[in-house]
Amino acid sequence: MEPVRQVTAACWMSDPNAAALFETLAASGDPEPALLFVGGCVRNHLLDRPVSDVDLATVHTPEAVVTRLEAAGIAFLTVGIEHGTVTARFGSRLFEITTLRVDVETDGRHATVAFTDDWAADAARRDFTVNALYADTDGNIYDPLGGIDDVTAGRVRFIGNPHDRIEEDALRILRFFRFHAQMGEGAIDPDGLAACRANAAMLDGLSGERMRDEFLKLLATARPAATFTEMADAGVAAHLAPGIANANRLATLVTVEGVADGADALRRLASTLEGVEDAAITAERLRMSRSETTRLAAMAGRDTEIAPDLGMADRRRRLYRTGDTLWRDTVLLNWADDVAAGGEFGRCRTAEWQALFGLPETDPIPAFPLRGADVLDAGVPEGPEISRLLSDIEEWWIDGGFAADRAACLAELGRRVG
Repeated sequence: MEPVRQVTAACWMSDPNAAALFETLAASGDPEPALLFVGGCVRNHLLDRPVSDVDLATVHTPEAVVTRLEAAGIAFLTVGIEHGTVTARFGSRLFEITTLRVDVETDGRHATVAFTDDWAADAARRDFTVNALYADTDGNIYDPLGGIDDVTAGRVRFIGNPHDRIEEDALRILRFFRFHAQMGEGAIDPDGLAACRANAAMLDGLSGERMRDEFLKLLATARPAATFTEMADAGVAAHLAPGIANANRLATLVTVEGVADGADALRRLASTLEGVEDAAITAERLRMSRSETTRLAAMAGRDTEIAPDLGMADRRRRLYRTGDTLWRDTVLLNWADDVAAGGEFGRCRTAEWQALFGLPETDPIPAFPLRGADVLDAGVPEGPEISRLLSDIEEWWIDGGFAADRAACLAELGRRVG
């Protein structure tokens, strides 16, 4: 395999840790090339986008990689070695090194692989041309399948027959849409879209965790709404969870997030749902964590009356009941609804919504000064009366505009107990 283009070498290409790996795994006498950067890091460099994870591919077997890393004194992890991956570790910096592979057997969820030293065969088993790009430390780009042209066009194109690629791993349906959302302005590939539509039911056989991770990555992109609409129109979104449907609110939420806050994938997911029941079904299907499930349900069942029309006393009361995190989520989601109802963004009370969003910082609510121990100290025996008294005094404190300090609250407790 020969390079087809040379680009300016990125700083991660000349990273001393990466250089140590090339010295170790691309030594004199090894095939050329023996080790190359691969996949997303190369794609993002061509797109002039930040690179976080740096992966490598090699002709050496996993066992040979381990032997050479040990000899060089480089720490490594062998989780994933059965699939050909050894992870080199330099402190907190990790580099996944995967032996070139070919698929032996696939079932739509997992693949059995064999190792090879054939770069073209390794490229052919990958999902999209934009992910079958390789590079060396000098910025030489290896492109066996025309991925550079697709990167330039902002196009995500399956390698080979899209139906075959999807039958090998149905998760590629979601990856197709996710990478399309990430790539930018290019038109969606019609052959890939048709294959995703035809095979959408295969998603039903995937684990919720795998689908969740891909979908949240899609939602975190800069322009997810248009791609989400393509997914819905192709019948793909319905196989994630039946309640995921509202593309309009997602689009307006992305707009208001750009004014007030950064992207939040879980909040964006909540924007596509219509209620608490949808949130529960979605959380179960996508196997969300307990904290994700709780937050998603809270956003789906949010207080829709939180809006700029509220007076200050009512705002502060609701902020106290809601809490800072859910307040911000609620304001942005309600703001998105307001934008959708009002039409043009600039006419939808932007400054007022921004002020509402910032209330936890501009007018933070103090913590209630009393605890159950204070009621016990006042002579009330353990039991439900403690909770009742605390709740009553808390309401008195709220009604007073949160002005009473601890001494005043203790005095009120004494009055009620006495």
